[in-house]
Amino acid sequence: MAFKHRVGWYVPLAVVLATAVPVAGATISGFDENVAAQALAPMAARTVVPAPVFRVQGTGSFTLDKSTAVDARDEAAPVGEYLVNLLRPATGLPLPMSGVGDIELVVEPGHPPGGYDLRVSPSGIWIAADDAAGLFLGVQTLRQLLPPASTGTTRFGVASTTISDQPRFSYRGAMLDVARHFFPVSVVKRYIDDIALLKLNVLHLHLADDQGWRIAIDGWPRLTSIGGSSEVGGGTGGFYTQAQYRDIVAYAASRYITIVPEIDMPGHTNAALASYPALNCSGVAPPLYHGTSVGFSSLCVDKSITWTFLTDVLTQLAALTPGPWLHVGGDESAATPLNDYYRFVARVGTIVAGTGKTMIGWHDIGRSLSLPKGTIGEYWDFTTPRPGSGALSRSLVKRGGKLIMAPANVAYLDQKYALGENIGTQWAQAPLTIQESYGWDPATVVSGVGEEQILGVEAPLWSETFSTLSQLEYLAFPRIVAIAEVGWTPQKDRHFKDFASRLASFANYLQALGINYKRTPGVPWH
Repeated sequence: MAFKHRVGWYVPLAVVLATAVPVAGATISGFDENVAAQALAPMAARTVVPAPVFRVQGTGSFTLDKSTAVDARDEAAPVGEYLVNLLRPATGLPLPMSGVGDIELVVEPGHPPGGYDLRVSPSGIWIAADDAAGLFLGVQTLRQLLPPASTGTTRFGVASTTISDQPRFSYRGAMLDVARHFFPVSVVKRYIDDIALLKLNVLHLHLADDQGWRIAIDGWPRLTSIGGSSEVGGGTGGFYTQAQYRDIVAYAASRYITIVPEIDMPGHTNAALASYPALNCSGVAPPLYHGTSVGFSSLCVDKSITWTFLTDVLTQLAALTPGPWLHVGGDESAATPLNDYYRFVARVGTIVAGTGKTMIGWHDIGRSLSLPKGTIGEYWDFTTPRPGSGALSRSLVKRGGKLIMAPANVAYLDQKYALGENIGTQWAQAPLTIQESYGWDPATVVSGVGEEQILGVEAPLWSETFSTLSQLEYLAFPRIVAIAEVGWTPQKDRHFKDFASRLASFANYLQALGINYKRTPGVPWH
């Protein structure tokens, strides 16, 4: 018998919500404002980021102790294992997996699409979803309802609450540029764990650019032996073997995160051109590139070897990547004549379609009049589009595609917090504050493109100016928390003052996890 019926505290969600107000950015009816939010006390649901869609505070709390067990069967079992592997070292409790438990994880129909239901009472905890991915999201909320692990923490309480939650957008992504500077598998896995905490479900890996080629391709060994040997500033670079890439993909899948691989083309290709002279129209390889300029490189569109090369690259990447998307870049191709660019994008689209994947490109690919139906565009211009960007984006939507919204002036995490800082770029109207990262609506950026035409949001992190994990996390946090809430919480329910308060509490978790972050102005940091 299911836990929720066994302990006698389950109430149908419709009854609970009949007395609740569906808000995320404000305290709602039923909340106990006196519930302690300190690190050693049960955390209230109102501290969670991204903000849950529906939440009602209850009375009392549930405390984990030596007798607490976890019940997670069948499809729920992997999520249960993930939960106990997190909580055992953090709490020092045994938390056995058993057929009967105080914490019950259930996969069953009838829950918010893409989301989960979570209920806590003094008797126990119940999380349910339509699938394991939704259940995993509910576990991320539970993590924030528990006090962050710290020396001296002896009570692990969870304030009573009822939550029904689902995302605004199905695609909630982060992008990591491993081409300008290379990051080893361990760093990528760390970032996967970082973004999983925020309910992001996509990691877009920028695997090739002018400065480096980062993925081994069978039959083209010089891509990594030469193209993988450089990076910005003249470092030694690096690359992933196919086995290492599979390991990243599998690790992401264990966190219900989809990997989107990107090979930018026909521009941003100097590393490939330096590796194989035949890919150049002149037949002469350029030197490896260690700078940060863009727009100077191009594959040779009329050479047959170009298409042999791209077919091998895209076919192998498709086979290595179980997710539905391949990203082909297509931006800043100033060195490719426009008519060649049209032909190039159309032919690449045919190759991608042949792999069974859906093509994603930066919104620049909207120039092409021949694209596979449903091609996704990633919008990277400003929240006030510059000339041409809006039209290119609308052209993709008109042909049956959707947009991923990543406006550079609010979503590019590599932008400086302050102009005097040593790391970060500033071309996209920097500095980029936490208020700006939070204060935009994806559905109002491009005229004529509303919520129904948007697949989701993404927070890109370009690596021209940083090369360490600490720097990566510093640039990402806390602005990626803001982007996560933009992608999750309904626009009408988002309010910066409320977010800033919850973000200040969330910093306890960042500190406990050792995640570096910027104490940005405008947030009441504890």
